[in-house]
Amino acid sequence: MTDETTAIVFQQPGKLTVSRVGLNQATVAECVVEIEWSGISSGTERLLWTGRMPDFPGMGYPLVPGYESVGRIVEAGDETGFRVGERVFVPGAQCFSDVRGLFGGAAARLVVPAERLVSLGDDIGVEGTLAALAATAYHALRVNPGRLPDLVVGHGVLGRLIARLIVALGGDQPTVWEQNPGRRAGNFGYPVTDAEQDPRRDYELICDVSGDADILDTLIARLAPGGGILLAGFYDQALHFQFPAAFMREARILVAAEWKPEDLAAVLELIRGGPLALDGLISHRAGLRHAVEAYRTAFSDSECLKMIIDWRHSS
Repeated sequence: MTDETTAIVFQQPGKLTVSRVGLNQATVAECVVEIEWSGISSGTERLLWTGRMPDFPGMGYPLVPGYESVGRIVEAGDETGFRVGERVFVPGAQCFSDVRGLFGGAAARLVVPAERLVSLGDDIGVEGTLAALAATAYHALRVNPGRLPDLVVGHGVLGRLIARLIVALGGDQPTVWEQNPGRRAGNFGYPVTDAEQDPRRDYELICDVSGDADILDTLIARLAPGGGILLAGFYDQALHFQFPAAFMREARILVAAEWKPEDLAAVLELIRGGPLALDGLISHRAGLRHAVEAYRTAFSDSECLKMIIDWRHSS
């Protein structure tokens, strides 16, 4: 049996609709979640929008994007351990009968296995949509135990979360590079500058979240001997660098993968405990009837840090 829900659907690259789609019936091990807010990823989802996402299992159109959703449980299966009314974070879903769920979180209602849900409590609201990005940032900082980055490249939401986490975890305030002057303005508690204004060439660990496949030579030239570059963004082009400079510095290149459940649990503790603040990271919000414009803004407006779709009046 299937029900229906309203969802954002990428029909094909560059074509988005708000459509009714089939919703699978929940089992005793699943919950039905009524979504309050979902975030738009200007990295991963933009690749789906442009058709540049590398092929992997489950890839194809039409699809429902989204892996940054927060909502309330309206039905809880007997084997889930959750209760009706509980607010949860949903890192996507695969519950649709007639479209692909990749990543499946941008819909008014979702059917989700209990093991994928994370309880937020009532003290975390719309900022809970940032939980996956915060967990991604936390996971990146665990890749090289014992050393936190002293330079972060890129001052979007992920770069800001990494910089905040470095301080929250007891590190010194990092330097942050950002090309866009609009993203350099403000009082962040750490210096934000353009690379050309920074004379340092002795960074021990550089964390890159720029997504720029051509940046490695620039970063290698700024390393101290034995320093490392941590790639925490996503790159849809081949990365390359000149070997001699890397050889002379004995440079290390590290890659951060996807966050794990323990990363999400850790950042939620930091959020609830106070060291990690999420204020000032959500720059734009839109209701469902403005969803098409909202996605275009999220993908094209450099002033948009994080766009949130408000689903609370979508029915």
